[in-house]
Amino acid sequence: MSIAIRIDDELYKEAKKSADAECRTVPLQVIYWAKIGKAALDNPDLPIEFIRDILAARKQGDYTPFEFGAE
Repeated sequence: MSIAIRIDDELYKEAKKSADAECRTVPLQVIYWAKIGKAALDNPDLPIEFIRDILAARKQGDYTPFEFGAE
């Protein structure tokens, strides 16, 4: 579901610059920032870089964990 929202012109310009640099659309950049911001508010003890890495790992999908000593 999509809903139109109004955002400040300055925020849009910043989102556009970041979106262009990270190969995203402006709406996807704003969504990305919102997810990081929400996760940071929910977990104030975690560094932003760690939160960003967790979100990136979750986006990569299913993975097989490494097993030590497995041959």
